[in-house]
Amino acid sequence: MEGTKPVNKKLAAALSGGAVLTLALTGCSGDEGNKELDAWAKKVCDAVPAQNAKISAAYVAITKAAKDTKSTPKELQQADSKAFQDLADGYKARASLISSAGAPPGVDNGATIQKDVITKLTALSAAYADLKKQVDGLDTKDQGKFASGLKDVSAEMKQVETQRQSAVKALKKLESGDTKKALTSQEGCKQAAVASASAGTATG
Repeated sequence: MEGTKPVNKKLAAALSGGAVLTLALTGCSGDEGNKELDAWAKKVCDAVPAQNAKISAAYVAITKAAKDTKSTPKELQQADSKAFQDLADGYKARASLISSAGAPPGVDNGATIQKDVITKLTALSAAYADLKKQVDGLDTKDQGKFASGLKDVSAEMKQVETQRQSAVKALKKLESGDTKKALTSQEGCKQAAVASASAGTATG
């Protein structure tokens, strides 16, 4: 397995440095906001803890698989494939959540900002789905080919990381001003903030 270890470690490093896209992670308590915006925030925050748990677990699984020196190529493939699928599902769910919640009421350019977040999260989900397909197609019976394939996956991860950063930036824009106050006052987002901070994955 010597041929796969270095490459899989690079794959893990590319993922482990990535923050989970959690809403309202600063943990600041908000002032009394308008009821419409608070209702919107509740729609968003109620589902955040479960979504973040799935996304966080996927990152942990890939890192764990990379560090397991006893894993066979088949085991690595299965672990990475499941993790990429969970990431794809997690970010797709986040996009659907923000879509169904609607644009934050009373926020300047709220609809435009919401649309940008949905677009970028959807693209990120698709990128992870493509990585899953790439991993699923690796030849686990030939160690050399498997290691080479993992190297390609690792290279692809760099591009996905750029997309992830873009999604983070869009989310932070959504989480600013009055919207941020409304989100941080919701229990679901408070729970997510605590969980992400303890896991060392907060976006800041």
